[in-house]
Amino acid sequence: MLGLILLVAVLALASIFGHWRKKTDGTMKTVGTTSVAAPIPVADDAPEVGVETASVADHGGERLTSELLGASLGENATLVQFSTAFCQPCRATRRILDEVATMVPGTVHLEIDAEAHLDLVRQLDIRRTPTVLVLDARGVITKRAVGLPRKADVISALGEVL
Repeated sequence: MLGLILLVAVLALASIFGHWRKKTDGTMKTVGTTSVAAPIPVADDAPEVGVETASVADHGGERLTSELLGASLGENATLVQFSTAFCQPCRATRRILDEVATMVPGTVHLEIDAEAHLDLVRQLDIRRTPTVLVLDARGVITKRAVGLPRKADVISALGEVL
């Protein structure tokens, strides 16, 4: 009898976890909003070296440079996707981000192999693939999604950046 109760309890917890994961997977979340209503922009004369980390009061998120990412940032926005070779949702994410980048002028999609850039993965606290970061024109991370994002959510996140 105890075994049956444990089995039901485990199945119930697994179902609850599955529903929660399905609901939250791929959701765009704003980066760096604790007590600040809107991120304060990074000064244009800020150094362009590596990842700039600062508190929310400084600028709301980390700033990524083209040197760190290995490619040029978009004129208006950049979609950065961290993926791995064995990740199935990464392929679908790549298609969605490519479509959105071609639809929105001045937007670039960069795909980064998480396994080849472990220092950057650790620095940005990337725990799963795909992880999508939405950067503004200066390279400041404004939105983040873990899992396969919906196309409408990506477009909406870009709308807030532009």
